[in-house]
Amino acid sequence: MAVTGETPIALTIAGSDSSGGAGIQADLKTFTALGVYGASVVTALTAQNTRGVSAIHAVPSAFVSQQIDAVATDLKVRAVKTGMLNGADVVRAVAESVRRHKLYPLVVDPVMVATSGDVLLQPDAVEAVRTELLPLAAVVTPNLPEAAHLLGRPLARDEAEMEAQALALLAMGPGAVLLKGGHGEGAEAVDILVQRGGAPLRLAMARIDTPNTHGTGCTLSAAIAARLALGDSLEAAVWEAKRFVHVALVAGVKQKIGCGAGPLDHLHRLRKAREH
Repeated sequence: MAVTGETPIALTIAGSDSSGGAGIQADLKTFTALGVYGASVVTALTAQNTRGVSAIHAVPSAFVSQQIDAVATDLKVRAVKTGMLNGADVVRAVAESVRRHKLYPLVVDPVMVATSGDVLLQPDAVEAVRTELLPLAAVVTPNLPEAAHLLGRPLARDEAEMEAQALALLAMGPGAVLLKGGHGEGAEAVDILVQRGGAPLRLAMARIDTPNTHGTGCTLSAAIAARLALGDSLEAAVWEAKRFVHVALVAGVKQKIGCGAGPLDHLHRLRKAREH
C-alpha cells in the first residue's frame, strides 16, 4: 500500500561514481524514477568511469556520521540503503547511526567489487559488515561473489547452492537475503529470496545480453528501498525492483555511454512517458 499524505523519502549511504552510472548517482536516479525523494550520504569519492576505478578518496567516518545526523534530524526517512562503505570505521559509524536514529527498514548492498573488477571494500571491513551491519538489515542483497566472500565459501554453482548460501547469510541476522544470480549462467537470471519464517522464493526473468550493466546492483537495492519507502511489503518491493532493473537493462542495450561497461537506462520510464 502506497504512503499518502507526505512525500516518501529514501536515503542512500554510498560512494560517488564520477561517471554517473553507479553509486550515489545511480541511487538518486532510481529514487527519482520511482517517485521517491532521495537524500544522500557520501562515504567515498571515486575517480571512475565505464572502464574502471582509478582512485578512491575515503570520507572520514566522523563526517559520514555528521551527514547522517543532518539528514535524520530533519527529514522523515522511510527507507535506507547502503552501498560502498569502503572501510571498517565507516561500516561501524553507519551501523551506529542507523541504530541511534532508528533508520529502518535498511537495505544492505554489500558492495565489494565494481563491475570493472576494482575492489571497493577493504578486507578489514568485511567482518564489520558481517557483525555490525547485517543484523540491522531488513534485507541484504549480495551477488554470487559477494555472498561467497561473506561466507568464506566457493561461488554457488546452482540454485540449490544459492539457496544454501542465502540461508547461511540469513543466520547472520538480517531479516531477509536476496541472493542475486546475475553473475550466473543460463537463459534466466535467477535470484533467491529467503526470509525468516518463510519458504524460499525464486525470482526469475530472461537474462539480457548487454554490455551495459554498470550500476546494476546499486540500482536494484535502491529500487527496493524506494518501493519500501512507498509502502510495499518486502516481497512486493523485491519483485518491483527486479522488474525495474530488467526493463532498464533492456532499454539500455543500445545506449552508448563511455568506452567500457556502460550503465543501464535509469530513465527509461521518463523517456517512455515523454514519447507519449
